[in-house]
Amino acid sequence: MKHAFSTWAESGPQLVAVAAGRAPADLVIRGGKLINVQSREVLDGWQVAIAAGRFAYVGPDASHCIGPDTEVIEAEGRYVIPGLCDGHMHIESGMLTPAEFAAAVIPHGTTTMFTDPHEIANVLGLRGVRLMHDEALMQPVNIFTQMPSCAPSAPGLETTGFEITAEDVAEAMTWPGIIGLGEMMNFPGVVNGDPKMLAEIAATQAAGKTVGGHYASLDRGVPFHAYAAGGPADDHEGTAEADAIARVRQGMRSMLRLGSAWYDVESQITAVTEKGLDPRNFILCTDDCHSGTLVNDGHMNRVVRHAIDCGCDPLVALQMATVNTATHFGLERELGSIAPGRRADVILTSDLRSLPIEHVIARGVTVAKDGNLLVDCPHLAWPADSRSTVHLGKTLAAADFEITAPEGANRVHARVIGVVENQAPTEALEADLPVVDGVVEGTGGVAQIALVERHRATGGVVNGFVSGFGYQGRMAMASTVAHDSHHMIVVGTDRANMAAAANRLGEVGGGVTVWKDGVEIALVELPIAGLMSDSPAREVAAKADRMVAAMAECGCSLNNAYMQHSLLALVVIPSLRISDLGLVDVDRFELTELLGDSN
Repeated sequence: MKHAFSTWAESGPQLVAVAAGRAPADLVIRGGKLINVQSREVLDGWQVAIAAGRFAYVGPDASHCIGPDTEVIEAEGRYVIPGLCDGHMHIESGMLTPAEFAAAVIPHGTTTMFTDPHEIANVLGLRGVRLMHDEALMQPVNIFTQMPSCAPSAPGLETTGFEITAEDVAEAMTWPGIIGLGEMMNFPGVVNGDPKMLAEIAATQAAGKTVGGHYASLDRGVPFHAYAAGGPADDHEGTAEADAIARVRQGMRSMLRLGSAWYDVESQITAVTEKGLDPRNFILCTDDCHSGTLVNDGHMNRVVRHAIDCGCDPLVALQMATVNTATHFGLERELGSIAPGRRADVILTSDLRSLPIEHVIARGVTVAKDGNLLVDCPHLAWPADSRSTVHLGKTLAAADFEITAPEGANRVHARVIGVVENQAPTEALEADLPVVDGVVEGTGGVAQIALVERHRATGGVVNGFVSGFGYQGRMAMASTVAHDSHHMIVVGTDRANMAAAANRLGEVGGGVTVWKDGVEIALVELPIAGLMSDSPAREVAAKADRMVAAMAECGCSLNNAYMQHSLLALVVIPSLRISDLGLVDVDRFELTELLGDSN
């Protein structure tokens, strides 16, 4: 089905003619309760007329807009709400290409996404961003791209496959689907006046576009104020009520996220529900959702339901997932509400709290009903070299994962990355570990972690320790999804299994694999950049579900622990991480030693 859609300049005369009754609408929705997110009202009986993919008339009676060929949808008392917007997300985290991601979320009522493809930027550079951008523009819903700002996310602390420059940012600002600059993760660079970071922000502001923020520090003092002065217009890294309040007081939008493993809505939405701050400065988003969550639990509908369950008024929650988001990106006149001239993105639902998504319309065309996708989501022809990005340089052996103790030591004092359930930050822990035949061994819940270089075939392996997964027995888990540098992360209790898992991902071109007692028990192939699959979402989700079950079989009981695994190399979120250059103390933004005195 062709998606009738045009700019307002092209369709304006037609919209006026339909609203005036001089021309028939393409579609009329009547018999429902319209949710007006502009005025925060429920308007019982109001009707909607659509033409050329946009709203022409929104009012008490659209009968004058109906012609002999006008399609009429009877809402039958259901609520008529705007299509949902995700204010900050990474398509790659869904393990899917933009086309398959769109196919997965359209039935959940998501009709607009603001995406930051900085994952593929680290692997394929500006060319990878353009591929994501181009496939996004092919979809029957609105996918806007933020140009990644930080590849590497922390220069000097990691090495990526490609680097993004200020010149790259300036070029991308001329592309048709670029809405702004992706999250500025190098917050120390902004605070310290790094010329490259400030040049990227300047290029974005000169283009009249929005600068995304990422301030992952607990320090809300002078550094935070310096970061706010640098130009970021939003931030999704808050985890406490005080974080949300601090951001909006500085003129930033506070983005509250509920992803597969990030549960930061409940702890921050009290700024609105209890402290009474203006809700128009708050936005709901997902940040990172893997395919299993998308297929089994939902997308932005899940976030809105959760916000309501946390005490938010349903109409306020809907504002946070529609008009607030559109306004933030300068698109309030284009989308985010059911109002004349806007893109005709609509959901019919029978309940505002449980929010069943029963009928989805995007740009005036029905795209899903009762959970079933009714349109095609076109695919880009991904080039061959985007499917060949895992370069190990050699076949890895168990010895590559050994951590040698100081000569003569029977025990050593080690720094340990501590995983925190449902949170992006980690803890900087310490442990006394035994030495066997000169090699340090994990014990008492402490497993090994390794980062395997996979962009330049150096054969490099950096080893460390991690706790919190609860793994038992002889096992290993490896992933080429390793935010943000996207080398390979391997976590395990047995070095032979770790080597086998790493080599397996080299064979299949990337993905996630789980091994137990020398046997592979789960595999999710992600051949595109080692990050995504262009297989249907349900197929990928089924393999992801098996991966989660396999982790549980190895003793892990954390909620969505895969997401925790994938962030262990994210060297811009405190407190302790691993990179291809070594162990990183993110609180100090410097490399640190694995073994020895922590003081």
